[in-house]
Amino acid sequence: MAKHPTTLEQFRSFCFQNGATDFEEAIEYFAVFGGMGWKVDLSRPLDELIEEKVLKNYRYIHGDIAKITQSDRTHHALLSGIAIGDRREHSAFKRANVSREDGEASIDFLVENDLLIRDSSQAKPVNEREEVSDKFYISLPFLRFWFSSISPYYKGIRDGDYSEVKKRLENIKQDFSDLVYTQLVMEMLKNSFKEDPIEKIGSYWDKNSEIDILAKTKSGKIVAGVCKFSKSKAKKSELAKLKEQCSKAELDPDIFVIFSKSGFSNELKKEKSDTLKLFSLKNLKTLISDLNEKDLLVNTNKKY
Repeated sequence: MAKHPTTLEQFRSFCFQNGATDFEEAIEYFAVFGGMGWKVDLSRPLDELIEEKVLKNYRYIHGDIAKITQSDRTHHALLSGIAIGDRREHSAFKRANVSREDGEASIDFLVENDLLIRDSSQAKPVNEREEVSDKFYISLPFLRFWFSSISPYYKGIRDGDYSEVKKRLENIKQDFSDLVYTQLVMEMLKNSFKEDPIEKIGSYWDKNSEIDILAKTKSGKIVAGVCKFSKSKAKKSELAKLKEQCSKAELDPDIFVIFSKSGFSNELKKEKSDTLKLFSLKNLKTLISDLNEKDLLVNTNKKY
């Protein structure tokens, strides 16, 4: 299986193909249909499109996916465990109810076939004897959606009963796009540090702390950041929480960054400086400001 394009490349292609004008709406629909090359009518309700394109074609899509996964139950269980859980390897093994040996063999297959992408913590934990489990993310947004919200409910779908799926969709509506947002925020930050380019970026986690964004610039500066996706403005307390997480991880960042989808309180805006950078949805929109035909990816997937 050929290497998949990056999340940003997939997103730009999705937006160009479907004429996206509303950025937040584009991410919401991309988190469900992204990576497949399907034409999506963004003027129609998402729930309606999911039923028409996915649920009613369940048998055919399942067959196509099964060819890639070799219909292996362990592969399917792990993909669902990663899609539903915190993406950590050991958590996925528990959710899938598989042994470490079988789980690692399955992970190797899924990574080798580019269904999963390994995501390692950007720094060593405070206690170097502590084992920090790698995280994984599913390479295509649609496959993440499938294994989180469709595959686990196959019995009902097969029988034409969509009630469980619809309940699941209602429960995840608020935060299912957060992973895509975080990935795009990292891409936006790469473009924002032009004088001192970012050379390495990702997240940090150990048993005691978690940092959404941890990066290192060409000059060696450490950048730590947090992403806030709620409808309320980010307050000064977000900076305090970020600093607390860095302290727990024994990290001393040179620059803090805060991304907030809904803007910032006046108190936090006053803190803005060379060592605190604030980014909003306006900054994120620059990722698709120059779309053109070259962004359209060639997809050989069946169209639904």
